[in-house]
Amino acid sequence: MNISHIEHIGIAVSNLSESIQYYENILGLKCYSVEEVKDQKVKTAFFMVGQTKIELLESTDTEGPIGKFIEKKGEGVHHIAFAVSNIEESLMEVESNGVLLIDKTPRKGAEGLSIAFLHPKSTKGVLTELCENKNIDLKG
Repeated sequence: MNISHIEHIGIAVSNLSESIQYYENILGLKCYSVEEVKDQKVKTAFFMVGQTKIELLESTDTEGPIGKFIEKKGEGVHHIAFAVSNIEESLMEVESNGVLLIDKTPRKGAEGLSIAFLHPKSTKGVLTELCENKNIDLKG
């Protein structure tokens, strides 16, 4: 697998507007994008910190994955996402090494990325997301 960098760190929040205010007014970061991903029942906000993004995630449905996460664990770090150069090959590789996949095939995520999640039972307790931006070459 060819991981080029940490694409983003996903943080589950109860109130996106209040959280954006914290990141902007207290930490001095600038939110550059807010987007709803309807099939994941989530609204996202993105910040750049160096070359890494912070993705805030607010549930749009209590039965969605972020809603369930917050109900069970509260607000906080939800997942870490790694950029890969070929998400399909990466999924086959990790699965062949015994990693349980939440997504056997990539799906569309925020910012137009192809994404897939690896099950935390196989990743030492950390929900792991693989991301590929099909519009850029991560090899070079």
